[in-house]
Amino acid sequence: MKKAWLAAVVVVAGSAWAPAFAQAQAVDRAASALRVVLVGDSTMATKSGYGDALCARFKPEVTCLNLAKGGRSTKSFRAEGLWDHVMTLLRDRPVGQTDVVLMQFGHNDQPGKPGRSTDLATEFPANLARYIDDVGPTGARLVMLTPLARRSFNAEGRLENGLRPWADATIRVASARKVPLIDLNAISHAAVQAMGEAEADTLAMAPKPLEAPSQGASAPERAGASNPVFDRTHLGPKGALVFSSMVAEQLAITMPELKRWLR
Repeated sequence: MKKAWLAAVVVVAGSAWAPAFAQAQAVDRAASALRVVLVGDSTMATKSGYGDALCARFKPEVTCLNLAKGGRSTKSFRAEGLWDHVMTLLRDRPVGQTDVVLMQFGHNDQPGKPGRSTDLATEFPANLARYIDDVGPTGARLVMLTPLARRSFNAEGRLENGLRPWADATIRVASARKVPLIDLNAISHAAVQAMGEAEADTLAMAPKPLEAPSQGASAPERAGASNPVFDRTHLGPKGALVFSSMVAEQLAITMPELKRWLR
């Protein structure tokens, strides 16, 4: 499994623009403190995503705030005032502290989600660009992540990747704005394809029932995790450990200065 997703890593970290972006967004080596802020949807959020497990991979002296919320998109995260809270934190950053924002959207920007959906060709990239423009003046460092892959296999045993267009759009915006990016969609897709459906199903929030969604299907994405059910989008403890490990490894590549803050 490891070889499969490491291959995807090489594509991202070795792209022509990644080193320049990492340098432009480099974390201050002399910083006396680090705060990491997670912004995204349920696949990153507490109880249903990998965010808390990622926070646990930083050393105790690092402040890691998981502000990701289930059901949010690039549109609704801002419309509901959640982004205002993030901006207040970034503007009030203490002297000597470096802030790093990890941002992942895409799941709820897809069509069919009233109040959340965005147009892939126009609105979604514009929203991402606006977030980037907001962060810049605060002095915080931003890392974009493409959306975590869903774990739904088709009848031929191939893993679907309906989120790839949103991943590609994120990559284009990050490239144009010279922002570091981790292609989590590619990495997680390769890893899940390599492990197969049976093993991938053990990453879910709840055990697979006797009559689970048919092969290739996935339960509708939920806005929270108060009542865990089996689906192939959200994560239980095992899934959170698997994918947080991938993100942590990529952070160390994208921003080598972060290595001293990781366990």
